Amino acid sequence: MKIPEKENKPEVWLRGHLPAVPALLQPIAHALLQAREEVAAYMNDFPEHLLWQRPAQVAAVGFHLQHLSGVLDRLFTYARQESLNEKQLAALAAEGKPGESAPGKEDLLLIFNRQVDRAIEELINTDLTKLTEFRGVGRAHLPSTVMGLLVHAAEHTQRHVGQLLVTARILVSLEENRPS
Repeated sequence: MKIPEKENKPEVWLRGHLPAVPALLQPIAHALLQAREEVAAYMNDFPEHLLWQRPAQVAAVGFHLQHLSGVLDRLFTYARQESLNEKQLAALAAEGKPGESAPGKEDLLLIFNRQVDRAIEELINTDLTKLTEFRGVGRAHLPSTVMGLLVHAAEHTQRHVGQLLVTARILVSLEENRPS
């Protein structure tokens, strides 16, 4: 896997206003779209057989791909003031467990891309008058707000993208430098 070369365009946040996304929520949308671009670039040539490898016992690239989609889904669910459903709870329990039925790289990328699309659509439709409303998080209903959840969704996504990129780079380097 060759390290992707930086495209000759600015990062998403420097490309201007995203149509239909409220101005206050632009940074969240920018972060999510940037994450999608970076994941796509790094996963383009990433070998499928390395998806669930855990160098130095860090989380696998496959886990990060699952978690990126799952956490966006869960945080936006809480922002809508909804509880997680059985499907979401099952997906959470399956994160990081490759097993026989785990989706492959292309499926994980497709799921993530769709989740980012749904998140952007929700940002477009967010009632800005509710951004400071209380939202309980998780079974314990820990305190947050709509805005807190949306911002955390963006920063948490960026954090895991960074971890994914580093793990992918290490795995590829180890493979390339493995004695024949």
